[in-house]
Amino acid sequence: MEQHSIIEKQGANYVLYEISGSMNTYTITELAEKLDETIKKSNVVVDLERVDSIDSVGVGLVMATHNDGEDCGHKFYIMNPSAASKIALEETGFFDVFDVIHAVTEVS
Repeated sequence: MEQHSIIEKQGANYVLYEISGSMNTYTITELAEKLDETIKKSNVVVDLERVDSIDSVGVGLVMATHNDGEDCGHKFYIMNPSAASKIALEETGFFDVFDVIHAVTEVS
């Protein structure tokens, strides 16, 4: 079984999810449910600093959450993407579309 953890923290105008481990078909269900529910109500920050791999399902979740945020009037932020997650997201050709931040103080 692959290691994966999600830590949720509430901010003034956002919800932060600190992800560690793999974001893939086998580990993504809980995160997908949380992101789907939260982006409808709040800005979301996903800290990818400790993500060691992300597959096409993980990339799809990031893109879908970004799009859902735009539809709902909320922002979706990627914070501190690890090398592996940055490469996976850059391969989509849409990396520049995402709001990439380095600290939650950058959330507007």
